[in-house]
Amino acid sequence: MATRIRLQRHGRKNYAFYSIVIANAQAPRDGRFIEKIGTYNPNTNPSTIDLNFERALYWVLVGAQPTDTVRNILSKEGVYLKKHLLGGVKKGAFDEAAAESKFEAWKKEKDAKAQKAADKEAADKAAAKKARLDAEKKANEAVAAKIAEKKAAALAAQAEAEAPAEEAPAAETEAPAEA
Repeated sequence: MATRIRLQRHGRKNYAFYSIVIANAQAPRDGRFIEKIGTYNPNTNPSTIDLNFERALYWVLVGAQPTDTVRNILSKEGVYLKKHLLGGVKKGAFDEAAAESKFEAWKKEKDAKAQKAADKEAADKAAAKKARLDAEKKANEAVAAKIAEKKAAALAAQAEAEAPAEEAPAAETEAPAEA
């Protein structure tokens, strides 16, 4: 019986998430399966992968063929690296402790890269937010300056309108006094 490691679709329209399952090669995509070994949610950023590492490694070692997407997921999670290291142990290239230390070093490096990327993304978001706030402050200051200018012009016009009205009667009273 040929087995495949494949994705089984779940979720609603335009919002799919997948189960990573072991199934017979002739079984339909969402049909019967032998074992569920994890989930994959491409809707989050970054994609969320929950994988039973030991069972995935077991199925890869016994010859289950993954689909292209699942192969990429397993590779990203380190299943194929572990398989490669176990092959080196079997051939006598190094012992199991060395293989485990190499795998742990790879895992730490991968986690450090992921953390660095997450920190960079958070810093970029904070910088973008600060830039938006600064732009909004400048726009608000420009609007406030225009409003203040209009108010000053209106007050000046009002004062000018009131000043000639007061000066006109005073000028009339002065003219007869001079004659």
